[in-house]
Amino acid sequence: MAEKKGSKAKKAEKSTLVIVESPAKAKTIEKYLGPGYTVKASMGHLIDLPKSRIAIDVENDFNPEYITVRGRAKLLKELQKDAKKSDTVLLASDNDREGESIAWHLKKSFEGKTKAPIKRIVFNEITPQAITEAVQNPSEIDESKVNAQKARRVLDRLVGYNLSPLLWKKVKNGLSAGRVQSVALRLICEREKEVENFIPEEYWSLDADFVKGKTKFTAQLVQYNGKKPELLNENDVQKIIDEIKNSECSVLEIKHTEKTLKPKPPFTTSKLQQAAANRLGFSSSKTMQIAQQLYEGISIGSSRVGLITYMRTDSVRISQTAIEDVRDWITKNYPSELPENQIEYTVGKKAQDAHEGIRPTYVSYTPESIKEYLTRDQLRLYTIIWERFVSSQMKNAKSRTTSVDIKAGEGLFRVSSSKLVEKGFYKVIKLLSSKEEVTGNLPSLKEGELLKVEKFHPEQHFTQGPARYTDASIVKTLEEKGIGRPSTYAPIISVLLKRYYVNRNNKQLVPSQLGRMINDILVESFPDVVNENFTAQIEAGLDGVEEDKVVWSKMIGDFFFPFKEQVDEVMANLESFKGTMDEPTDKICDKCGKIMMKKLGRFGFFLACSGFPECYNTKSIPLAKCPRPNCNGEIVARKTKGRGKEFYGCTNYPDCDFISHFKPINAYCPKCGQFLVEKYDKKNGSYKSCINPDCDYLHLGTEETSKVDA
Repeated sequence: MAEKKGSKAKKAEKSTLVIVESPAKAKTIEKYLGPGYTVKASMGHLIDLPKSRIAIDVENDFNPEYITVRGRAKLLKELQKDAKKSDTVLLASDNDREGESIAWHLKKSFEGKTKAPIKRIVFNEITPQAITEAVQNPSEIDESKVNAQKARRVLDRLVGYNLSPLLWKKVKNGLSAGRVQSVALRLICEREKEVENFIPEEYWSLDADFVKGKTKFTAQLVQYNGKKPELLNENDVQKIIDEIKNSECSVLEIKHTEKTLKPKPPFTTSKLQQAAANRLGFSSSKTMQIAQQLYEGISIGSSRVGLITYMRTDSVRISQTAIEDVRDWITKNYPSELPENQIEYTVGKKAQDAHEGIRPTYVSYTPESIKEYLTRDQLRLYTIIWERFVSSQMKNAKSRTTSVDIKAGEGLFRVSSSKLVEKGFYKVIKLLSSKEEVTGNLPSLKEGELLKVEKFHPEQHFTQGPARYTDASIVKTLEEKGIGRPSTYAPIISVLLKRYYVNRNNKQLVPSQLGRMINDILVESFPDVVNENFTAQIEAGLDGVEEDKVVWSKMIGDFFFPFKEQVDEVMANLESFKGTMDEPTDKICDKCGKIMMKKLGRFGFFLACSGFPECYNTKSIPLAKCPRPNCNGEIVARKTKGRGKEFYGCTNYPDCDFISHFKPINAYCPKCGQFLVEKYDKKNGSYKSCINPDCDYLHLGTEETSKVDA
């Protein structure tokens, strides 16, 4: 009898099914919730639009036709069975539009298959406290947020499925175009034109080494005859040197200024991507991938811990609990750097403010204390997040700058040094900032003191043109222009790279020949669609849908019907570019003897046999003759096996092992006859240099000169 009673008691136990998006998150949360809870992962979207057709009912309020994603039916049935066995179902997908849509689809698929109540829970961090609080306060699905996701999905489908066939017909099969990505492509292409059209102008600077006792320091000429010097060429500099080299030099003025340096607010998604790119060299997609790992949970000893809050946010708001936590930590570790009152940061007008800023979930988990549990990249990203958050609630720092003006004849030279006199928030910053405590090294000087000039240093420079976009700068631009949202910045870049419309070269985003062609067609034929202001208005409209101020189907209709008329007109009138990029060459196919054709493919130009489809022979385009003596090979682009990084090697490999990591250009050195390569550095920007290490030829814009440090 006792056994039967025990059996009944077991059956009476309540069971709750919690569904999250990823297995890693499920693993962490299940440990927190304990018995009575089953945590499963949906692995993202299980129900979505089909890939094979447009599936939007344009005549019926743009209703989407959803289907179970191919290959996901088995998982969906398993979750339906789990829901049927449960007393309560809690949908815990991410707290954003995509997450709300996933929860909505799951609820629809469960209805009629379970009698259990189906509720929505959200949380900003994966900690026991946050999870427990969310489970105790379930709510209903936010239909407005679902509609905002639906509107974006439908809008992007309508644009993509109308523009892509146009590109297939007019340019090349297999091409595609997206609404937001096309605007980003336009920005990158326009910047590339600016880079190409920029003509560097020569200018010079003049430094001088001054000596006091045994100490030497360098100052720069800032005035001559009471004016800013115009040093356009070497002669201008030499004239000044000749006039002042025998003049008496003395300290004219010494100024001391203090500057207050304020800490920055916690990271938003875009600011995290920018900092990770600039400080750590991470791509946007790599940053988000690692942040996801830190958010979902890392095994710290015997426990699994979600180390940071949700990483897709445009808000810098911080919970009161977290502020109290960090102020307690500062009190214990840096009591002198705790402000009297907590620091408040202003949330931008465009911010959704649904989430907090990105911060560590536990300030007590300092980077140093958990470094053994993290990979190198996880530790580096966690460190800048931790430093940024903790420093945001600390006192200001102060720097003192000493500026010395030195008179030498009619010339005025200036040198400055600075040091932190109050470290403030810099006490917790190591990786995030390159701020030095002391810059410059000056001896003790007095006004009127005589100095000796030891040497002059004239130096040639060239004005710098606009820099190509990087992951950091394109994300910054997209955010400033209101294009995209925190969840879309990294995918925008990834899609352009995946389509080979853009290449990443020395961390710069460079449009490919194919990308330029696509952009030219879109800009000429659909100026509104790829207009940054129009795209920002669309984003604002989607925000209006989420705020339940805009009817999503009306918003789509206002856009689509004029757009469709435009597509039909372009389809009928735009001349076809198909085949126009195919050019015969003097190369002969080594398989069938027919001539090779130069063709444009997804990866750029390549050689293909004119005998296609009978002959499938293809080759890379030769870029230059091999510079090795007695080698008749040609230099072609290749990719490394592992990471697919591009380099340039000889067609006679392995007999010839010549390799260059710089791209050959269609030009040859006027001094030695070997080919030129394109190089880039911060000092000189883009320039052309001879591949021959024994040749000093260098071409900066319109200027030819000797090699510089590159």
